[in-house]
This record gives sequence, structure tokens and C-alpha cells, in this order.
Amino acid sequence: MPRIESTTARLAKLGFADGARAAQLIRQTGTDLDDLLESLVGVADPDLALLSLTRLIEREPAVLDALRQDDDLKVRLLAVLGVSAALGEHVVRHPGQVAWLAEPRLGEARTELLRAVGADPAELEPVATEEKALVALRVAYRGRLMHLVARDLTGQASLQEVMSELSDLAGAALEAALAIARAEVDASDVRLAVVGMGKCGARELNYISDVDVIFVAEPREGADEAKALRTATRLAQAMMRACTATTPEGSLWEVDAGLRPEGRSGPLVRTLGSHLAYYRRWAKTWEFQALLKARPVAGDMALGAVYVEAVNEMVWSAATREDFVEDVQSMRRRVEAHVRAEGERQLKLGPGGLRDIEFAVQLLQLVHGRLDPLLRRRATLSALAALSRGGYVGRDDSRSLAEAYSFLRQVEHLLQLHRLRRTHIVPTGEDDLRRLGRALGMQADPVGEFTARWRRHAMEARRLHEKLFYRPLLQAVSRLQESEARLSATAAAARLEALGYVDPMGALRHIGALTSGVSRRAAIQRTLLPVMLGWFADAPDPDAALLGFRQVSDKLGSTPWYLRLLRDETAVAARMARVLGTSRYATGLLMNAPEAVAMLGSDGELAVRPQESLLGEASSAVSRHVDGDGGAETAVAAVRALRRRELFRIAVADIFGLADIETVGGALSSLTDVTLQAALDTALSKVGNVTSFAIIAMGRLGGMECSYASDADVMFVHQPLPGVEEREATDAAFAVANELRRLLSLPAPDPPLIIDPDLRPEGRQGPLARTLASYRAYYARWSSPWESQALLRARFSAGDAELGAAFTQMIDELRYPQGGLPDDAVREIRRLKARMEAERLPRGADPGLHTKLGPGGLSDVEWVAQLLQLRYAGTLPSLRTTRTLDALRAAVAEELLAPADEAVLAEAWRFASRIRDAIMLVKGRPGDSVPRDASERKLIAQTLGYPPDGSEDFLDDYRRVTRRARLVVDRVFYGA
Repeated sequence: MPRIESTTARLAKLGFADGARAAQLIRQTGTDLDDLLESLVGVADPDLALLSLTRLIEREPAVLDALRQDDDLKVRLLAVLGVSAALGEHVVRHPGQVAWLAEPRLGEARTELLRAVGADPAELEPVATEEKALVALRVAYRGRLMHLVARDLTGQASLQEVMSELSDLAGAALEAALAIARAEVDASDVRLAVVGMGKCGARELNYISDVDVIFVAEPREGADEAKALRTATRLAQAMMRACTATTPEGSLWEVDAGLRPEGRSGPLVRTLGSHLAYYRRWAKTWEFQALLKARPVAGDMALGAVYVEAVNEMVWSAATREDFVEDVQSMRRRVEAHVRAEGERQLKLGPGGLRDIEFAVQLLQLVHGRLDPLLRRRATLSALAALSRGGYVGRDDSRSLAEAYSFLRQVEHLLQLHRLRRTHIVPTGEDDLRRLGRALGMQADPVGEFTARWRRHAMEARRLHEKLFYRPLLQAVSRLQESEARLSATAAAARLEALGYVDPMGALRHIGALTSGVSRRAAIQRTLLPVMLGWFADAPDPDAALLGFRQVSDKLGSTPWYLRLLRDETAVAARMARVLGTSRYATGLLMNAPEAVAMLGSDGELAVRPQESLLGEASSAVSRHVDGDGGAETAVAAVRALRRRELFRIAVADIFGLADIETVGGALSSLTDVTLQAALDTALSKVGNVTSFAIIAMGRLGGMECSYASDADVMFVHQPLPGVEEREATDAAFAVANELRRLLSLPAPDPPLIIDPDLRPEGRQGPLARTLASYRAYYARWSSPWESQALLRARFSAGDAELGAAFTQMIDELRYPQGGLPDDAVREIRRLKARMEAERLPRGADPGLHTKLGPGGLSDVEWVAQLLQLRYAGTLPSLRTTRTLDALRAAVAEELLAPADEAVLAEAWRFASRIRDAIMLVKGRPGDSVPRDASERKLIAQTLGYPPDGSEDFLDDYRRVTRRARLVVDRVFYGA
């Protein structure tokens, strides 16, 4: 017993994790393994190696003598057993392959695997039965694999050599599988080429990976093409089965033909002509990106070479395609979606993973390889080196990324070797991490050192867009003291164009202006711009974003807090880039209120402010300037500056989806109320208080549904103060109204607030302001149905609240008639609506795209709501609201409208309202129609949340929504 405990302790001290288990395994061999212990404890996992070794000795005792006689064999075998449990199982089943490890290099893989399945390498005709051939293929393949792993783990093969040999071994296995398939399928009438894609094509295959292929076939001379293709398809299917079929020795790997034209929906095998026709007419940019890797690997190699040569011409002209930018953006979104979906421990798709580096390198190849043939390399590392030599990527950047890529590939290989399973997830278990670290040569603290190196490399790789895409652009235009080669202006412009910039030379001029010089400002811009250029590229209009950034920076660049804020607050810089690249309207506001950049830091800063808070701030500004030396103009200028800032806040909240269309409409309407109140206070202070004065909101302002382009539809009502003659009061009210309009129309660097009083009695021919009694008398005698309908939107906006309440109470009996509307009045309203549809639509406008007057547009929905109010609000108080959607909801509650109809109408109203707002945001000027111009429509669609290639989806959605709404309008409003 003491002897056992002593051995256990000694083994634990040597480095075995489970000393007792190790002692037991050694005892079971019946021999002394002391001479092997030093070698065992030097491998990645001594316990795993000892377990597999003892099982192997039990199966083939002669192995022990072979190890003692050949140190190289001992080092190689134990290295394999200390990393791969699966290869340990394999060698226990096939101990004869231990001798293979004694060979410094085996013979040609293709010949060996063909002979293993009983095929003559020259004739490619199998002689073994299929079942025996499948087993023999797997045994021979794993024997070769074990030999390569041994050289890899002992440093006798570099990463590049390992990946190349794995790819060649896969090609040999495909050739052997094809030989097996020929025993099943008579393929004498067809030539079949297997073209390797992905890592197999690039000769950078993993130990365990799907093998991506494309099949190309041609009938032999005199053969029928259709019949030959059917034969080739059966042959390809049989070859794939030979690789994936489960046998007592397992399977090899999946053969994936999903990269073929039309993907899994397309035919498995095509002729060369069919392939080329598809690529010329239908292929997306990502398909040409995939073809970067194409290489003939099995079958008719001459046909495969012709295929690769034919598609290469199209691959290197892909960057000139019209949809290149959209496809690139789509590819980037897919990569980012994978990054978001996968955990941080994902070596391939996670943040800073292999896909990040591979995608960036391939995209740079597509952009610059058209003009520079030296970049046309299949493998990632060789392509990265070529990009560095050509000046497209900095030398230091290239070196650090190559190191990161190599490290991640080594870790990926070690993960897959353990069980010979396809995995990219870094484990969390201490034992697994220890094995990885030790396999990479980390002995002192394998877990800690491995984790630190992995995180460092991943962080470096995650910066690939800044490193590979944008930093060289700065070098191309700035006088930076760097020894490495720079991009030419042409290459820099090509890169910007690939990223979505329409005017790349103009973009380069902006970059140069921002980054040139030795000032602190230029230095910070050189730090900021590589990141921001990427964010600009993700925005709907990158050119506008870069121009806007330059303009704002010209205004604020010398302000200490501005650049520091962008540098230190990532959220502010990212949001600023999105706003500048989305909205000319918001950019214009920011130009004249650049300090508003500070509110981009958080969602809380962008929350709509309560009306009471805005009223207090506006009132203070008016008092400060009116009571001081500034006067009325200065007071209203301060209020308009407040409005400008709040318009920016609302627009940004809208752009980032922090406020829905009802919230935006309410916020814009409340802001208009505040502006009107402040301007009214200023006008009254100048004219004098001789009459009570109230502003009644009408139209969209009255409905709390203002858009960014809305005028302020109002009516003015006044009431003489006690002791003041009506004539004097009327003159004063007229002066107040005119002064208010003058103050709000003074030239200023902000969107104008146009006061439109044309909905007053008698329109432009009537008095600008009336007394309450005058309004009452007019409506009692002259009011027409359209005026009653217009008054449905009337509400108190600013001024004397009691007078405003008296006015709205007075008009209630007019707009909410007791007993509803007579039938002839309903017919008159329907005729009026039909005439408006026929006469008011602008000449040349497409009715189906007009958001206001078109079928299913805003007018349709609003007239439905207003007709219901006119007919039923007299007896149903719940319908007494100025808001369209509230009226529809109330109609549902009162069972006047089906819930499904309300949902259809509300969806159309919201969609049309959002489009009108988006047009103003994007173009900086109002518009009522969905743009016919494809580029403008694309910008509108992206602002509404559609992807860059979603313009047609946006148009289809709008037509569908309005078509459904019009059917409801025809039934509910017209009674059709």
C-alpha cells in the first residue's frame, strides 16, 4: 500500500492530473514505463496520452519496444496521443499504422488512397467491393491524417504546410470516393470535374471541416448532353455518399455543394456553359467572392482548370457591377448577424474571429484585384501578404492580423483534433483549456496564458475594418510620416466606391481636409475618422455623412469638448454618423445648433421633453430679452433657437426608432404650441394688452399630428377687455396677429414656422382676427359643411385659455351636431371628397404613390374618421377628439367600425405619415409622394428601416397597405 501511494504521489508531482489513475494504468501494462514518463509529462495531456498508450500496448505489446528504440517515433506518437482521443482510438484499432509515424514523409496521398480502395491510379477503376472500399478509404485517410498531426504537433510542419496537406488529402479522398462511385455508375459518356471551394479550394482546410465543392460536367464526344448530365449527377451523388456514409470506421466529412449556382435549389451538376450563363446573368457578388477560392481537386482536372479560368475573369470584374455596393453591404450584414448570434467563445464567427479577417481580406481583393493581378491569391495569409506588399494594408497591420489568424487557426485545429469533430467553440473547462495551452507550448500557466493570448488576438482582429479599410485611406490623402507604401488615389477611390461612396474623389478631399496638418485637431481626426468612415458607409448616404461631419467639425473642431466627446463616447460618434448619413433636415439643424451633438449620448437625452418644461424655458427667454435691451426680435430668435434644438431632438429620436409616429406628431405639435405662445407673449408685450387673445389650432396642428413640414394652421379669436371699445380691441388684435406672423417669419437659420390662417371664416377675404361673438354669428348664419368638418380639428393652442375654452365650447354644437348629419349632408361630403380626389391631385403625380390624396392615403383615412364624428359625436362623447387615430379607436369601442377595418386604416395612416416625415428628414424639403427616382426611394426606405436592397419591398408594402385601406374607405365612407 505505501508503494502505491508513493507512485501516485510521484506521478502527480510529475504532472499527471490523476496520479492514482495513472499508477493503475501503468500497473495494468505489467511493465515499467519509467523510461517513458519524462516524454509523457511533456505532452499536452499526459493522462490522455497514458490512457491511449496503455490500451495500445495491451493490443500490440511490440509497440513498446519500437518506442524505446526510436526516439522520433516516441515523440511523434505521444504528441498525437496527448492531444487527440479520437486518433488514440484509431491507432488502438490499427496498431500497424504506428510504423507510419517513423517515416519522415509518406508517399503521394492520391496514389495511396486510390490503392487503398482497390483502384488503379492510372485507370481509376475500383476492384474492391464497395463496403470494403469505404472502410479501407477511412483507415488509410486517418493513417495519413495521424502522420500529419504528428508532424504538426512536433513542429516539423508549419501551419501553412498543414493546411495545404489537409486540402490535398481531401482532394485525394474525393478522387478515391469518385473511383468507388464509378463501380456503381457507368460514367463512360461524361467528364466530371470536382472543383474545390472555400478552404479546400484555397488549400487552407481544417482537420475537420465540410468540404465545399462544385460539380462541372461535359458529355464526351457523341454523347447526349441530357443523358450525360443525369449520369454525372448520379456519379456526384455516389461520390458524396462514399465520403459521408457511416461505416465501422465512421465517416470522413460532409461534402457540401451548397455554393453551386442557385444553391441547394439548383441542379447538383451543370455543364460549363450553364455555369457561365448563370454567373453572367444572375450571380450575386458573394458568389464571386466564393469563387475566389475555386480550384480543381478531383475528377477531370483539365475540365476543372477550364472552369476556373473561365470564372476568374468574372471574379475580378465583380467590383464594377452596379449592385456591388448593395451586395457588399448585404454580406457585411450577414457577417455581423452571425457575430451577434454567436457567443464570444466562437473562434470562427464570434467577435474578432476568423470570419472577420477572411471577409475583410476577400473584399479588399475584390476591390483592388481587378487592377492588380498580384492580389489574386486563394489563401488568406498569402492574399494578406500581397495586400501588404502592394500598400493596400499597412505592414504592421498585416503582420498583427496574420499572427492573429495563425493563432486562431492553430487553436481551431487543436479543438477539432480532440474528438475529430467539427467545432469552433473555445471550451470553458479547466482541463480542456490546459490541454490547449500546453499543446501551444505554454507550460508555466497554460490556462491563463492561453486565455490572455486568445483575447489579445481576438481584440486585434475585431478592429479589422478600421485596420484594413479605413486607415490606408488617411495615408493616401494625409502627409503622414510613415515608411510603408500608401494607397494611390485611384486605389483609395476604388475602396471608397466599394463601401458605398458615390463621389469617392470628393470624399478623399474631405478626408484630406480633416486630417492634414500637425495640429491636435488633425491628430484626433486621424484617430476618429477610420472608425467613422465605416459608420458613414453603413448609413444610407455616406457622402452626405462625410460632408456633414466636415461641416460640423469646421464649426466645432476648435471647441475642446467636441472632439474629445466623439473620441471618448463611442455612442455619440456612432449616432452622429448615422444622423449625418440619413437626414439632411437633421444635419441642417445640427449645423446651426452644433452643441446639440452632446444630446446624442443616451436615449434619455433624446426623450421628448414635456410641454410644461418647454413653456417654462421659452417664457424665461422671452422675459429676459423683452425686459432687457434685446427687444421682440431677439426674444423670438431665442425661442426659435429653442425650437431648432428640440426639432433636432425629435428628429434624432425618430431616426433611431425611439419615438413612434404618434409621439413624433404630438411632440412637433406641442413644440409649435410653445413657439406660438412665446411669440404671442412677445407680440402682446409690444402691442399692449387691450384684448384677450387666443390662438386656435386647426388642421394637423389641431389634431396633434404635425409633420416636420407642417404649417401652423390657426385661427385668431379675441375678446375686448372691460372698458375697451371693440374697434380699438379689433385693431389691437389685428396688430398682435400680424406682429406674431412677422416675428416668426424673420430670416433665421432654422426651418420656418409658417402661420396659415386661411381656414378662418371667409378665408383670405375675412378678418384676420374676430371676436367670439363674431365667430358665433358667422357660424350660425353662413357655415358650410366643410367648415363644420374643419372644426373637428379645432383646439386651443396658445393665449388666453378661458377664451380658448369658450371658443371650443361654442363650436361643439356645430361640429358635433345633435341627431347627426342628414342624408343630403352626407351625400354632399361624399361628393366633395370625390371632387377633391379628381381635382386636387398635382398634375403628373402618380395617385398610387401620393401619400396624402392617393387611394388609401391620409385624406382617405381622415375623412372616414371625420364622417363618423359628424354623424355620431353629437350623441357619443367618446368620438369628440381632434386626433384621427383616437377617433377611429373610439368608433371601434362604440361598435361603429369593425376592429379589423380600424387596424387597416390605422396602418395606412401611420405608414403614409412616416413616409411624409421620412421624405422631409432625408431631403430636407417636403414632399407628398413616394419618390419615383430609385436612388431617392432607396434612401427613404432605409430611413424607414428597410435594408439597402429593400426599396422594392418598401414600395410593395406601401401599395399593399393603401390598397387594403382603400377597400375599407369605399365600403365605410362611400357605402360601396
